[in-house]
Amino acid sequence: MDNQRLSEEDLLRMEAQYCSYGDTVHYLKNPKIFSRCEGSWLYDEQDNSYLDMQMWYSAVNLGYRNSDIENAHNAQMARLPQLASQYLHRERILLAAELAVETEKRLGEKGRVHFNVGGSQAIEDSLKLVRNYKKGQSLMMAFMGSYHGRTLAASEITSSYRYRKKFGHFGNRALFVPFPYCYRCFIGLKRDTCHYECLKQFSSLFETEYYGVVDLKDNEVEYAAFYFEPVQATGGYVIPPGEYFARLAEILKKYGIPMVDDEIQMGFYRTGKLWAAEHFGIKPDIITFAKSLTNGLNPLSGLWAKEKFINPQLFPPGSTHSTFSGNPLGTAAGLAVMDYAKRHDLESIVAEKGAYLLGELKKLQKRYSVMGDVDGLGLALRIEMTKPDGYTPDRELTDRIFHLGMEGNIETGGRRFGLVLDVGGYYKNVFTLAPALTISYEEMDLFLKLFSALLDRCGC
Repeated sequence: MDNQRLSEEDLLRMEAQYCSYGDTVHYLKNPKIFSRCEGSWLYDEQDNSYLDMQMWYSAVNLGYRNSDIENAHNAQMARLPQLASQYLHRERILLAAELAVETEKRLGEKGRVHFNVGGSQAIEDSLKLVRNYKKGQSLMMAFMGSYHGRTLAASEITSSYRYRKKFGHFGNRALFVPFPYCYRCFIGLKRDTCHYECLKQFSSLFETEYYGVVDLKDNEVEYAAFYFEPVQATGGYVIPPGEYFARLAEILKKYGIPMVDDEIQMGFYRTGKLWAAEHFGIKPDIITFAKSLTNGLNPLSGLWAKEKFINPQLFPPGSTHSTFSGNPLGTAAGLAVMDYAKRHDLESIVAEKGAYLLGELKKLQKRYSVMGDVDGLGLALRIEMTKPDGYTPDRELTDRIFHLGMEGNIETGGRRFGLVLDVGGYYKNVFTLAPALTISYEEMDLFLKLFSALLDRCGC
């Protein structure tokens, strides 16, 4: 078989026959095959240009084919590309140290870094840490709207039942607590006048043993940890009010419940900080990370944990393991990502670009009543699509815009473009924008033109 001569139609026929549909493909009726990428752009088999505003679910924060990261990866390929994970190499040690030192600067806490190969695996490792620390307690708390992975244990703390229903329970489904989604408040209040009523209701769970959470005789709680995303990702890039997490942390600290911070989408400067939790003045006990650690070049993930959770006496060799964890290519790319962030002052750049794009989107919102909610933190932004009343979710409109963007024929400036968007949210009516942190102002302006053209095409 001459693979180079296969047409796109041939490839799609083969895909339909030989490929699993269960690994998150087929969001499109007619799937796209892409052939190359560069910066903020994807190119299909016909070399049509698609501006990517979701960057592989925030895995490619620094843009496709970033030469700084590729050069470090390729240099490692030429020197030491492979090594069993029970042995040491320089890059693994240096990356762990870099992450630990940077986190200590921000949180004022000493800790250690543990590597694995994917976001769900990092979550699984964190579950081992807290269950070990809490002497076998296996129940967790998490938020409605949460997404922490689809492996068996991770799906127990992911709020969507559809990820569990075909496979049964691992046995430890989380207690799901309403997230402070103020645009659609779970208890029907308004942000400016609610006085954090949701936290008052959460705190009341600890008032009596008959709410099934705490034994007040010894103040022992049945739950081993509280898992959270500082900004909900799959839930629709929902940004909480400023004091929420600090107040939640006070309640959890009172009852000795560790906080596990899932930074798998929001980490590495997506929000303008190394960790999104920094915006909210909290100090998590454990932080999980993945995706953009290597700018998408290698499936490397990991976690940082306070010393008391992860010291070698409590969590000795063999506590958990993966063949490819801490591999040389991934750790070399991770070091390059951390170096790039420092040299380019991503903290300032992301804040400035995010403020610009959010401001322009809010101007656009005034023209289109179907943009019911627009919000953002750094370059994590949301556009919630609604009926013209500005509130009723409109999934059909969202889907139509998404599919039209992927057709690759939006005309502006005498050229045709495609637009890659991601859809999330509780009602699947939110465009979650995660552009490359390296996106130019010209590309942001182009996005605004392309998105407006799609709204016009849909009769908005």
